[in-house]
Amino acid sequence: MRILVWHVHGGWMEAFVRGQHEYLLPVEPDGGPWGLGRGGRDWPANAVEVDLATLDPDSIDAVVLQRPEEIAAVARTLGRRPGVDLPAVYLEHNTPKGEVPFTIHPMADQSTIPVVHVTYFNQLFWDTGSASTVVIEHGIPDPGHLYTGDLEEMGVVVNEPVRRGRVTGTDLLPGFAGVGPLRVFGMGTQGLPEALNLKGFGLSEERLRIAGDVPASGLPAQLSRCRLYLHPLRWTSLGLALLEAMHLGMPVLALGTTEAYRAVPRGAGLVSTNIEELQSFARRLLDDPDDAYAMGLLAREAALERYGLAKFHRAWDEVLGDLGTVHLERQPFPLGHDAERTHP
Repeated sequence: MRILVWHVHGGWMEAFVRGQHEYLLPVEPDGGPWGLGRGGRDWPANAVEVDLATLDPDSIDAVVLQRPEEIAAVARTLGRRPGVDLPAVYLEHNTPKGEVPFTIHPMADQSTIPVVHVTYFNQLFWDTGSASTVVIEHGIPDPGHLYTGDLEEMGVVVNEPVRRGRVTGTDLLPGFAGVGPLRVFGMGTQGLPEALNLKGFGLSEERLRIAGDVPASGLPAQLSRCRLYLHPLRWTSLGLALLEAMHLGMPVLALGTTEAYRAVPRGAGLVSTNIEELQSFARRLLDDPDDAYAMGLLAREAALERYGLAKFHRAWDEVLGDLGTVHLERQPFPLGHDAERTHP
């Protein structure tokens, strides 16, 4: 199939474009959210940059939508209407915002474009009304078992932690820094030392080690040297960095929120809403590299089984194969829906 899809979520696209189809990625001279194309990533040749304005509308078999505005953009530019005369599916990456759990999804109550959620938590919490929904969990290209844990540090991967604040659990980092050193990777992390002010907590600035925005190709080797992976995010679908760390063979600590309980099995680390419990467990792993290594093996085994690339592509092939023929079987969440409600 020839599938039109915008480069919106780079981590998710890393897996998607490694399937058997041809992936058409709109590109514009200035890039940006509507024209990033491949974004300079080392993706397979079947991930093709295209100029949407000159693309043959009849050459597209389906479109994977990720933003409501894309429906009008496709119809306006290509003259084909997603869900009407162009098979379409809407991929929802995010947890709902606003008045959770009453947030109505932009695609709620329509019957022509099924909604794909990346976690069961998202499917449960988004109000999609009568729209068809299905869950396709993340797929992760396997980097291999790279874990050494030779650095007595907690690895953290988070983008824009200062701006996003409590969403990413940024306020929790000083407490963990009191247990042991943190090595933080991600965009916008340079402002963390000033924002956290560890000296105000009586901690040395050496407890916070900023690695910054390391290229995706180089991140596994650096992250896997940390003794454990810390996932302090409060409200996220399921951070791909958590799954990537598990693939590396790292033991993981995560807040017991959203989908973390499903992702991290018993024995692979700890998932809890008790911060003191998480901090004590972190100290245990920092002090016992052998225990950390054994837990990491369980984490990797679980990640390969549930979030492997082959399983991910099989599920997407099934959904894409059904588009334009038979709509997905609806999975209703009927309680609490009002017939006369309005959508955002």
